[in-house]
This record gives sequence, C-alpha cells and structure tokens, in this order.
Amino acid sequence: MSSTLFRTKKVEQSILDTEEPEHALKKSLSALDLTVFGVGVIIGTGIFVLTGTVAKNNAGPATALAFVAAGVACALAALCYAEFASTVPVAGSAYTFSYASLGELPAWIIGWDLVLEFALGTAVVAVGWSGYIQSLMDNAGWAMPAALGSREGSDVFGFDILAAALVLVLTGILVLGMKLSARITSIVVAIKVTVVLVVIIAGAFLIKGENYDPFIPKEQPVEAGASLDSPLIQLMFGWAPSNFGVMGIFTAASVVFFAFIGFDVVATAAEETRNPQRDMPRGILGSLLICTALYVAVSIVVTGMQHYSRLSVDAPLADAFKATGHPWYAGFISFGAAVGLTTVCMILLLGQTRVFFAMSRDGLLPRFFSRVHPRFKTPHRPTILLGVVIAVLAGFTPLTELAALVNIGTLFAFVVVAIGVLVLRRTRPDLHRAFRTPWVPVIPILSVCASLWLMINLPAETWVRFGIWMAAGFVVYFLYGRTHSRLAKGEETRPEQTL
Repeated sequence: MSSTLFRTKKVEQSILDTEEPEHALKKSLSALDLTVFGVGVIIGTGIFVLTGTVAKNNAGPATALAFVAAGVACALAALCYAEFASTVPVAGSAYTFSYASLGELPAWIIGWDLVLEFALGTAVVAVGWSGYIQSLMDNAGWAMPAALGSREGSDVFGFDILAAALVLVLTGILVLGMKLSARITSIVVAIKVTVVLVVIIAGAFLIKGENYDPFIPKEQPVEAGASLDSPLIQLMFGWAPSNFGVMGIFTAASVVFFAFIGFDVVATAAEETRNPQRDMPRGILGSLLICTALYVAVSIVVTGMQHYSRLSVDAPLADAFKATGHPWYAGFISFGAAVGLTTVCMILLLGQTRVFFAMSRDGLLPRFFSRVHPRFKTPHRPTILLGVVIAVLAGFTPLTELAALVNIGTLFAFVVVAIGVLVLRRTRPDLHRAFRTPWVPVIPILSVCASLWLMINLPAETWVRFGIWMAAGFVVYFLYGRTHSRLAKGEETRPEQTL
C-alpha cells in the first residue's frame, strides 16, 4: 500500500506528457507576461483595504514592517517555487512538484487543496469586485436591486449577478487563449499600477510627521465611536485581531499575507511559457519584488496622511484623501480597485483550471478534462466547468467564513513545495536546474517555519474546516484517484521507477 501511495512521477515523464498533441498547451508566454500576471494577481483588494485594517487594529505606522515580514515569508517560498518551476515546467504548480518529489498521495492532497484555494479566492474577489462596482453605481445614482446585488450583511435573499457575470466573462476569455488573456491583463495591470503610483506620489505631499508617532503602538487606541470590526477582514478571515506592539506586527503580517497571494499562480503557467527555465524565476521573483515595494510605499504614505487610529477599515486609501480635502482621488482609487480586481479574479481562475487539468491528465481526475481545444490549445473543458461552478458560488453563497481557507490553503502549499525541494535535491541530484534555490537546506527550512508560523496565527475554526476538506479529499482519492491513476495502470512508469 505505501509503495503505491508514494509512487513518484519522473520529471522526464511529466515533460513528455506536455508534448502529447491532445493534451499539450500552447507555449506563448514571456518573462514579461509572467511578471504582469504576477503583479496582476497580487495587487488587488489587499493594497486597497488591508492597509487600513491592520494599521488600525494591529501595527499602526509599522504596517510597513508587517508587509516586509509577509514579503520575506513569501520570498522564501518564491525561491523554492522558482527552482521547481524551472526544473519541472509543467502545468499544475505545487501539485506537479509534489508528484515528482513526494509521491502520488501528497500530490493529490496538495492538488485538492489548491482547487479549493483558487475556487474560494476567485469567488471572494468576484464578490469584492461586485461591491466596488455597486458603490460606483450608487455614486452615479444607479441603484442595483437588492435581489441582484451583494448579499453580505443583507437580509434579502438574492443572486449577485455582477459577481457571477464577471466569472463567466473571464471564463470565456481564458477559453479563447493565453495570449489574449495576457494582453487584457497587461492593459488592466497598467491601469492598476498607475492608480497605485498616483496614490504614492500624490499622498507623499500630504504626509504629516506627527502621524508616525508612535511608529509601533503599544496599545489599542480608544476613541469614541471607533469601530475596529472590518466587514472585509471578516469576509476574508472570519476574525478581527486587535493586539499591538511587536507581536501586533507579526499578527498583521499573517493578515496582510492575503495581499501577497497569487505569485504562486505564476508557476501554474510554466507549461505555457516559451522559455520556462529562464523566464519562470524572473516572473515569480520579479512580480513579488515589485509588489512588496509598492505595498510598503503605500502603507507608509497612507499612515502618514492620516493618523492610524482614524483610518477607515473599508476604504482607507480613498477615505484618507477625503480627510485631507482631496475627494477626487477617492473616486479614482475606487475605479482603480474595481478594474484591478478583474485580473486577480482571472488569474486565480487560470491557476485553478491548470491544476485541475494536470490532475486529470495524470488520471487522478477524469481524463475527459485533460483534452485541449483543437484550435485555441486551452483546457476548455475544466475551464468551463469550474467557471460555471465558481459563478454560482460567487452568486449564491455567503463566503464570510469559508474564505478564511484561502490563506491556510496557500500556506500549506508553500510548506509542501519547500519540503519537495529538499527531497528532490536528494533523490534526483542529476536533474538540470536552471535556477537553484540558494542556501539549501536553510532557505527551504526557513520557508517551512515562516509558513507554519503564519498558519498558527489563523483561527481554530479555519483549521477545522481545512481538516474537513482534506478528509473529503482522502475519500475521493481512495474511491477514484488511486485506481484510475496512470501510474496505477502502468501507463507511464515501470516498478523500478517508483520509490
């Protein structure tokens, strides 16, 4: 039993699978495309909302340090992802990496985890996008009927038609091809980055030095009428932590980590990259570095414009400009946030479909979903299926508590990938590695420790739900995946090729 559960798929065989005509994705992406994808998915709700939440509830002006801490944790994982993505340039990201290093059961577990992570992430972002659009419509005097709008905090049962429509439109774009997706993403990312740069440059002239005192608050400020409960933070995490001091920075880091989710999605596009050995490390590390710098700059500016105790928890950037007598920027920021969330939604959906496609190509899910479109060379079947499911999820399902699973799912993937680097270095030292994670085993071990530390800071309820989803995954694997796997059928390896 153990020999079958931990049978590994050779890296060479994974690469050969990408050359099968019916199961091969089109290679069309460059390093610039990958970097744009990374920036497109990382910069989203986090930079426009979480800055105010953690500044007011946890770290004050030291929110910049929280972003640095979260960025360092992500950088450790990114170095591991970069080695794997350049060594095993196959769709599936952490799932494929695990299959090559840890074995079939761990690969299934991480694939099952990623399917949930990307599905909930896409739905959460779609609902957030719908809320921004409805806010802009309200400002223009166009009210969305309650039955067709967002349901969070509403007693009216309805269907969020905007969120569902966004998912379906993006599904169609992904079916039509990666290059089209990359072009649309480039345009939207340019708009989004422009908005962020305007916030930084314009806000820098409105900074007041006294707002940085104290830089690291030792206790929570008490103000009449101040509310420390953010609907969005509870939407994403199911909780609203409120400790301060040095520990507040680390707690804030576990919260703003949500703002960094996405750089790992770049790895799912490895198979569609023209020169993955060179371009995957550049795309992963480049996008993370750019976004960390922007996050730190925005947090420094917004806490300098307005004292952290008075920051809004729902729209801190926009409201900070209003408070300083510049309401025009508020509308500009809201527009940028709404536009920017479209790329976040699309790239998360892209990541999920590629993981699903890779699992079906290996036989762990029905092989029906592993055939690509004869013209567009995209995995159209899983894209359409998952797009419809997520559209319904975003339209009907309140996500207040379930969305907390997005963070724990991502951190779990980071742990598995870091361990996989150590295992593959030992089992396959002969592999050509275009990019090598430096200071092995120190960097992978630090990545595991940092991810586990952030996981510990998540609430117990999240761990329970995560355990339930994993238990369901074990049932599906033993009832279907283990016997339908191509390795189980002997289609790809001989017994001596397994561990």
